[in-house]
Amino acid sequence: MHRENLLKLLQRYKTPFLEESAMVARTQRFIMSNENCFDRSLESGHVTGSSWVVNPNRTHALMLHHRKLGLWLQPGGHADGDTDIHNVVIKETSEESGIAVKDIKLLNHDIFDVDIHTIYASQYDDRHEHYDIRFLLEIDDTLMIPGNDESHQIGWVALKNIPQFNNFRSLYRMVQKTRQYFTVAL
Repeated sequence: MHRENLLKLLQRYKTPFLEESAMVARTQRFIMSNENCFDRSLESGHVTGSSWVVNPNRTHALMLHHRKLGLWLQPGGHADGDTDIHNVVIKETSEESGIAVKDIKLLNHDIFDVDIHTIYASQYDDRHEHYDIRFLLEIDDTLMIPGNDESHQIGWVALKNIPQFNNFRSLYRMVQKTRQYFTVAL
């Protein structure tokens, strides 16, 4: 039963990106096949939650330079057994940005993006998959963003400059969706 809410969100979610559609179907199969899909202890992979955080003018996204991965990414992280994916995303965004939960606005309860990515073996973890469920959030870009020790740097990046920080297809999709959702000129 604890997986039903996420499965309902995934069932409702539609994307124009074929590669993402395939990831949605694969994520649904993974969740249905793994009762403990929210637990980091599931060695093959687990559900994670990320946020695509935009400023009120919809011109910038919040990005952080992840210490362990050495990449510029959106805020997000492990569910650690929490089956409320909205809660996971807001908690992780607050933890990684240093911004209080009260200052983080969930713009839509529907999924914004789905991505499956491989985490390669390191000193921290064995190789596994993250089934990442992403939601659209807003934070006032005039607030100080203290970040935390999980990242080297954190800050607002103009949407048009995001490919210079990270050119992953999933970030391209989220920039395109932001542009379409808010009709923002890049």
